[in-house]
Amino acid sequence: MTVRTTETERKYEAGSGTRLPAFEQLAQVASVRDAPAEQMEAEYYDTGDLRLIRAGITLRRRLGGHDEGWHLKLPAGADSRREIRVPLGRGRAVPEALAQLIRVHSRGRELRPIATITTGRQRLLLVDASGAELAEVASDEVTARATVEAGAARVTQWSEVEIELTGGGRDLLTAADRLLLAAGLSRSAARAKLERAIGLPGEAAVPAGGALSASAPAGQVATAYLRTQYAALIALDPMVRAQEPDSVHQMRVAVRRSRSTLQTFGSLYPSAEAEPLASELRWLGQVLGQARDAEVLAAHLASRADALPAAGLIGPVAARIAGHYAQVRAAGQSGVAETLDSARYFALLDRMETFVLAPPLTKLGARRAGAVLPAAVRESYAKTRRRIRQ
Repeated sequence: MTVRTTETERKYEAGSGTRLPAFEQLAQVASVRDAPAEQMEAEYYDTGDLRLIRAGITLRRRLGGHDEGWHLKLPAGADSRREIRVPLGRGRAVPEALAQLIRVHSRGRELRPIATITTGRQRLLLVDASGAELAEVASDEVTARATVEAGAARVTQWSEVEIELTGGGRDLLTAADRLLLAAGLSRSAARAKLERAIGLPGEAAVPAGGALSASAPAGQVATAYLRTQYAALIALDPMVRAQEPDSVHQMRVAVRRSRSTLQTFGSLYPSAEAEPLASELRWLGQVLGQARDAEVLAAHLASRADALPAAGLIGPVAARIAGHYAQVRAAGQSGVAETLDSARYFALLDRMETFVLAPPLTKLGARRAGAVLPAAVRESYAKTRRRIRQ
């Protein structure tokens, strides 16, 4: 059985002899209960170039603990991650249900074990006056063995404290944060144990850019917007694969905005680089459009049918609409799923990633944004206006 949750937690560095504060000081906490200690061993998987953890994603196979199994964790905003869990199964191959959700990152590359992390955990449960659990505080003693370059092993040990919301709100997390910092703990730079195990910096590298203003290079401003759309596309990919509501539409929006940017500000980039990328984005948009258009038309016809008086309908009209478009949507979703697993799609992602991280710029792209971008927008607007008049 697949379990989907959202975890919200913060991690703290704990030195030798660190004492936790009395959490009963927090206004929301009526009592603190001991929970059974746990001993866990987790094997972490990634590509050879660490594409998952660099994107803030962890994939592990954990033995021991109350939530033993395969865990995939995806970024979900500040302090939060979406967690998908599936049972251990018999083998050590990554379950397909999880592998497909991270294909936008792995792109055909092998997922293999890169680290084994053993954790001894002491647990406290923070409880309110009604007996409801608000949060769990975990004190961890960690030993990690990571495979690094040339097959050498990196062994590290450390102590850390985690507080995870299990029923309380962010106000509790904020109050607990103040209490822990006052007790001498410090925020951990690592988002996940794996980052520390392999020696990865706590924050993913962000391309240098400087402030975006009218005086910034035009290419820098346009590329910053493209980078935002690329990030949206990557984030939406697993949602589309899971057929979450409105995800196809949102991904199509990101694709169309990217293509529109390349067309409107095409003079900022060499045509040999921008035009092939725009062409491939057009292809992806068309595939997504087939699935999205079926959703829109089905909803439109259903609403029109609902608005008609019963006497104006002959036969089970609503059922016919639903039945017909269920098949159309299924075909569209199948086409999208096939596309998202294709070499062509992965090549498009690679091309776009390279483009937004190291953009090729023309001389015009190096000029001031205030002098270049408004003119490009006016030209695009005028062209659209002429077409509408025609």
